[in-house]
Amino acid sequence: MFPSNHQFSSQPRALTVVETTTSMQVDLNETSFNSREEMQNGGFSEVKSIMESSEKLQDDLRMLGMKIKQHEDSIKLLKTQKNKLDDNILDMQVLLGKYHSSSSPIENKDQFHLQSEHEITEQILRHEKSAAGILYQLKTHHGPQASHLSLTKDVMGAVATLGKVDDENLNRLFSEYLGVQTMLAIVCKTFEGVKALETFNKDGCIDKTSGLHGIAASIGRSLDGRFIVICLESLRPYAGDFVADDPQRRLDLLKPRLPNGECPAGFLGFAVNMIHVDSSNLSFVTASGEGLRETLFYNMFSCLQVYRTRAEMVLALPCISEGAVSLDGGIIRSNGVFSLGTREEVDVRFPKTSIMSEELQSYNETEKRMKETRWQKEKLDEDIKRELALLNHAKFNFEIKKQDFVKFLAQSSSYATQHQFQAARR
Repeated sequence: MFPSNHQFSSQPRALTVVETTTSMQVDLNETSFNSREEMQNGGFSEVKSIMESSEKLQDDLRMLGMKIKQHEDSIKLLKTQKNKLDDNILDMQVLLGKYHSSSSPIENKDQFHLQSEHEITEQILRHEKSAAGILYQLKTHHGPQASHLSLTKDVMGAVATLGKVDDENLNRLFSEYLGVQTMLAIVCKTFEGVKALETFNKDGCIDKTSGLHGIAASIGRSLDGRFIVICLESLRPYAGDFVADDPQRRLDLLKPRLPNGECPAGFLGFAVNMIHVDSSNLSFVTASGEGLRETLFYNMFSCLQVYRTRAEMVLALPCISEGAVSLDGGIIRSNGVFSLGTREEVDVRFPKTSIMSEELQSYNETEKRMKETRWQKEKLDEDIKRELALLNHAKFNFEIKKQDFVKFLAQSSSYATQHQFQAARR
């Protein structure tokens, strides 16, 4: 009886132990699950906070980067506008004849010594044995009838008579640069006119009884040696644009620029644009439609630059490719070719233009526009300075924010490493 009773009584205790163990296991599992859930929720919250902070820092950096780009674009645009104003000021300086000083007041035009075309003719006639001298002797003796002769009907005149220069110093300089032979060169419209000036016999020798040599003999002169004749229709003309709304049809040449983008100090303009062409000659065009400036004067001067002083011209050497002259007598013939020594006086010059009252009014209007343009340039300089200050401030803030972002990345990386280590231990 005892064994059976003992066996019977032991079964409920075993059940109690099993129930207790099961209950303990359920409680532990629930506690572990709740703990993991709390930790997991805390981890997600931390990760979310990190991501939001990262996005904010990146947005801040992106906005600062956009501000930097906007200021850089503004500065670039302002500098472009300033360069255009500089070009306009230089063009107006050429129109006003302000070669000696960019701020000198206008002189009394009545005091100008006007060199007339008659005086230029007298200068040419002094070279009585030159081709130009003989032609102008023919004009002097025969007057208007001389231009209707088959020999001379295609002749426009000597180079010295086809352009005018107001500034006496520039006049001397251009005459010296070209030389007396070029100043006395005869300009013909076509090649037929060139052939009419000199003919040859069957032996290939010059026929002294015809052409310009025959005229020289008829007035008791002899034409010895060579002389220059320029055929306009055979010249390679300037192929670019012209200055807009300019009655003189000046060439729209690119201004020289230093590596920093600035125009060289002392640059006054291009010689080809400083020649004044009379309205009668402005109307002339070749068969291809080109005028005197883009044919004759462009081929003589090309892109010859004019500077205020020799020192400024030397500083601008990196910008000079086709020669330059300075008002104090410096001459660069071409890249690497300099004219040294004392100045040479050439006794054949360009005439000066006569200043009429309407031209004086135009001068005053141009001077007013120049003052306004300079004021606009000063305002642009102030705008550029302000944009530079804003750009530097934006760059400074960008660097600070970038350092904050780098520190944040380092801290986030440290947190992630620590979190992974703790997760591995669990």
